[in-house]
Amino acid sequence: MRLIDYFPASSISVRDLAGSWQQAIDYSMEPLLKNGYIDEKYIQAIKDSTLNNGPYYILAPGVAMPHARPECGALKTGLSLTLLKSPVVFDEGNQPVSLLIGLSATDSTSHIDAIQALSELLCEEENIASLLAATSEKQLAEILARA
Repeated sequence: MRLIDYFPASSISVRDLAGSWQQAIDYSMEPLLKNGYIDEKYIQAIKDSTLNNGPYYILAPGVAMPHARPECGALKTGLSLTLLKSPVVFDEGNQPVSLLIGLSATDSTSHIDAIQALSELLCEEENIASLLAATSEKQLAEILARA
């Protein structure tokens, strides 16, 4: 499977801003919820874990991959991508985040291929720069489709 194949319909979005990191999580997880990949408790588990453990899912400057344990409400394995035109701050110790890659994994292995493809994409700084500079869902999807 290609990286883009892990993104269900309408799971790539560009938003102006999020009023808080909690709203950024909501934006990131909304497509997965609507497509039946997660349930409501999964989103709450991410928020609770962030409050207890900090934003453990920040992968690189400006990039985060919010997720929770499979048993917290993951129903299917998939990804979403949300680009915030105005970044959101998760806590004082971290840089603002503009790109959120929502992850739903039903077990500890089903998402490995997606994570590997995503890692290859994100290890190139020019790819991160392209994602952060995108202005439309179409541009984001094209970048993901090349991965």
